[in-house]
Amino acid sequence: MSINRITTEDLRRMDGKEGLILQGCGGELQEWLHGINEMFTEAGLLKNGTKFEDISAFEHDGLTCLLYPFEGVELDVGKLAVWRLQTHETFGGTWLSDYVPNRLGGFIGEPAPEAEKPDCALIGQDGNIFNLVGIAKRTLREHGMNGQAKEMADRVFASGSYSEALCIIGEYVNITSATEERKPSLRQQLKETVPEKTIGKAKPEKQPER
Repeated sequence: MSINRITTEDLRRMDGKEGLILQGCGGELQEWLHGINEMFTEAGLLKNGTKFEDISAFEHDGLTCLLYPFEGVELDVGKLAVWRLQTHETFGGTWLSDYVPNRLGGFIGEPAPEAEKPDCALIGQDGNIFNLVGIAKRTLREHGMNGQAKEMADRVFASGSYSEALCIIGEYVNITSATEERKPSLRQQLKETVPEKTIGKAKPEKQPER
């Protein structure tokens, strides 16, 4: 298992690839590699014994960030989407395909994308799917995207699970937090989002926000 050092320009050359980016990863980076592998395995996010073998570290906006590429691993993407929302205040988790257009100006070789997905403060809201769809629809309509609002709602209510519904909403809006509250400790967040028996060894400490 290894950690590669890359630049944000390297990220912009990863068009067509996907992965999970965690923001603000302080301490020993190898602990993040092993800790996430253990956590995801115990929580059922990683399947069939697969693990992240090679991840990449980069610096942006004064934070150390880690990219966990999806190549070579089997993931329960629905569970991962729920985990990302539940732990966003601690890990700042986002998809590579969202991070590059929204934070870095787009992938190299493509015209700078317009803001196709408006920000929508869903994190911290009542998790009832009807409530989340209502907020997302209102956000889309406020941005003149009435057709997308109807299409999103139709797809959500035709979906087969809560996890799938969240993934569909994320295709239309950039899911954000309603507040910028002080983040809880990593250990406390894990206790709140992962069953106690899955916590295991101590996980890496969160790098303070600037």
